[in-house]
Amino acid sequence: MIIHVIQAGDTIYSIGNQYHISPERLILDNGITDPNTLVVGQAIVIVYPTETYTVRAGDTLIGIANSHEITLNQLLRNNPFLSDRDYIYTNEILVLRYGNENKPQISTNGYAYPFIDKNILRKTLPFLTYLTIFSYTALADGSLIDIDDEELIKLAKDYGTAPIMSISTLSPKGLGNREVAYSILYNEEIQDRQIENILTLLRTKGYYGLNISIHYMNLENRNYYEYYLAKLTRRLNAEGYSVTLTLIAKTYIGINEVTYEEFDYTGVSQVVNNMLILGYDWGYSYGPPTAVPSVHMSKIFFDKLITQVPPNMINVGISVMGYNWSLPYVLGISKAESLSTEAAIDLASQVGATIYYEPNSASPYFQYTEFISGLLVHHIVWFKDARSAQALVDIVPEYSFRGVGIWNIMNYFSQLWLVINTQYEIEKLLP
Repeated sequence: MIIHVIQAGDTIYSIGNQYHISPERLILDNGITDPNTLVVGQAIVIVYPTETYTVRAGDTLIGIANSHEITLNQLLRNNPFLSDRDYIYTNEILVLRYGNENKPQISTNGYAYPFIDKNILRKTLPFLTYLTIFSYTALADGSLIDIDDEELIKLAKDYGTAPIMSISTLSPKGLGNREVAYSILYNEEIQDRQIENILTLLRTKGYYGLNISIHYMNLENRNYYEYYLAKLTRRLNAEGYSVTLTLIAKTYIGINEVTYEEFDYTGVSQVVNNMLILGYDWGYSYGPPTAVPSVHMSKIFFDKLITQVPPNMINVGISVMGYNWSLPYVLGISKAESLSTEAAIDLASQVGATIYYEPNSASPYFQYTEFISGLLVHHIVWFKDARSAQALVDIVPEYSFRGVGIWNIMNYFSQLWLVINTQYEIEKLLP
């Protein structure tokens, strides 16, 4: 795999000639919306398949997959554009394989809201081990606010992806509720009621397991959380359901950086089946203008974490969201606008910006100005690209972690899935 950074004068055709690959394949692989407006500093991924197939009259996808001893999901992963249409065409070239057959295995978990665009979901599901549907809201009496998740559960299973139920105290606006969390934490009767409600939903809706998000754990209440999680996991495991704990790494937010707080995760790791560690909060819009998360800071955190938690139960949380901040940043007041990778690159093109790359955080960024109501406003945009994806996913084999959790899959991030699919064998738990 090669990552080419756009220089002045580059075109999609000159890049294709340089690397002996068709411009059409570059556009498809990288999710390029307008090949005529490449941005200086933009990253382009070049990958070479080891085996391709030219479609013949009468071919079907399942027939091609079977005759070449690959799964239909593998064929869809190697040619994600197929999810956007109903037909294959004679003489078009499909990728059958990338690399060797001994690629390391990785677990992938994608987070989605129930209202995700179904076309984006179908395109993403071949790449997912788990689909975590976000989220049931926990209430103070142990009940849960239901969500419309039946169609997503069925679609996930159609693609061999295990659907995961998630619960949190977050409101639809992404704000946590400390009072609700503590009312459950300190009342065993409410805990028991909540666990029974969870089991009822797991059974009736056909989920594979549970993902629970914890936001308010500290030194004073850690033992209570460990007791509650042990009880929850024991009950769910007894009926064949797994429990994954999503934890927000404890941080200090400053003006220009986010640093990690010392905290011992040993106890909670012993009472759940898996852990997903996010190096940032779910809603980062109020945070300082910096990369989310910084790869350098994440590694400092993981160096400590692996002394407390078995690496093979850890999943790395990857945020694929970019953020556009107006400057100057005011702590507690400033709010950034979130945007996808494609939207960030389109914005850079529109404002004539050059994209730069910060190696410690492994994140691209650019700056621009605009007039709003006669006032000159400065902006800085941090986002993710193929270089970010490579650096973040590389953490998994470096630390012998189990896999990655993607927050979120509401937009299709072509380069992320290209990086993962060409270098790893994605674990599938369902047929």
